[in-house]
Amino acid sequence: MRSPMIRLGAIALVMASLAGCTSAPETGRSQLLLISPSQEAQLGLQSFAKIKQQKPISTDRRAAAEVQRVGARIAAVAPVAHAKWEFVLFEDKSPNAFALPGGKVGINTGILPITKNEAGLATIIGHEVAHVVARHGAERMSQDLMIKLGGSALSAALGPNAGVTGDVVRQAYGIGTAVGVALPYSRAHELEADQLGLLFMARAGYDPREAIAFWERFRAYGKRQGGRPPEFLSTHPMDDKRIAALQRHLPRAIAEYERARARTR
Repeated sequence: MRSPMIRLGAIALVMASLAGCTSAPETGRSQLLLISPSQEAQLGLQSFAKIKQQKPISTDRRAAAEVQRVGARIAAVAPVAHAKWEFVLFEDKSPNAFALPGGKVGINTGILPITKNEAGLATIIGHEVAHVVARHGAERMSQDLMIKLGGSALSAALGPNAGVTGDVVRQAYGIGTAVGVALPYSRAHELEADQLGLLFMARAGYDPREAIAFWERFRAYGKRQGGRPPEFLSTHPMDDKRIAALQRHLPRAIAEYERARARTR
């Protein structure tokens, strides 16, 4: 039993050492990345191709053109290795958007009434592009790998005869890693994408103050829908917290915006 445990421990130590070798762009946050950019991009390309087959693409040419226009401006200031940028408007009433590694971004038509204008749309697209730039997809996959490794180590330590006690311990591990590790990690990614997205939209020539206005509209929409679960059970930070964080980052973004405007004069 000790030999597998030693091997698992050695792998965990190697993975942990790799985490200190990579930092998120702009923020400098330490990252655990166990997947190469090319591997990550390939997974994103494959997943997005399947989504386009399964999810209807909007036939609204004006709205689709706006998504393409804003996406191109944001992507121009956020270069990513191995990225093949694609911005697709999907016919979906839910107010949502998503990004996949490799530069694939999906926007639902349901969020357009909340974005209101190009700057509002730039807020969302900047946020999604930021997920790609910061390699949050690879980071989540790496985190999942570490959690599975920990679960395997726990099962090996408990042994095959742990019985009910073993089941309880394994369930506690699953709940603990979800609430104590995975969800906070996801919220940290969201706040980081807000911060980076604010900079990207400013560099692309969109007024970053519009990001605050968008999230205030989104908060109002959420309240009309009956609120949200407690933050510790949510993958996203509470709206008040993300608006406050954006306000802290706003001075730098405004300076970036003024520089971008000066270059176009």
